[in-house]
Amino acid sequence: MNSTSLNRRPGGVTLVAVLAWISGALDIVGGVLLLFMQNDPEMQRAFGGSTGLITTAIVGILFGVVVVAVANGLLRGRNIARLIVTVVQVLSITAGIFTSIAAPTLISTELVGVIIAVIVLILLWTRSASAYFQPQP
Repeated sequence: MNSTSLNRRPGGVTLVAVLAWISGALDIVGGVLLLFMQNDPEMQRAFGGSTGLITTAIVGILFGVVVVAVANGLLRGRNIARLIVTVVQVLSITAGIFTSIAAPTLISTELVGVIIAVIVLILLWTRSASAYFQPQP
C-alpha cells in the first residue's frame, strides 16, 4: 500500500485514472441503458435477440465496474492496478497492429488507438509513476 502523504501521485497517473474512471462509468451507463431497451424489437434484432442484448448489457456493466475498480486502484497507488492497465494496453497495441495489417483501410483509426495506448504506458511507467507505485516502508 502506498502512502500518498509521503509520495505524491504524478499528474499522468491521475489523468490515466480519471480517463479510465470515466470510461468505466460510461460502460456502466451504456449497459444499464441497454437493459432499459431490452423490449425494443429493433434493439433485439440488432443484438441477435433479447438474450444477446441482455448478455451484452450485463457484460458491459461488469466490465465498467472492473474498470472503475482498477481506476480507483491507480489513484490509490496499487501496483496491481498499474499491471492490469499495462497488460490491457499491450493487448490493445497488439490488436491495433494486427487489425492494421489485416484491414489496411482501418490503419488511421488503429494508429490513434496505438498512440493512446503508448501514451498511457509511458505515463504509468515514468520514474515518478514508478516511485508512486512502490510500497512505502
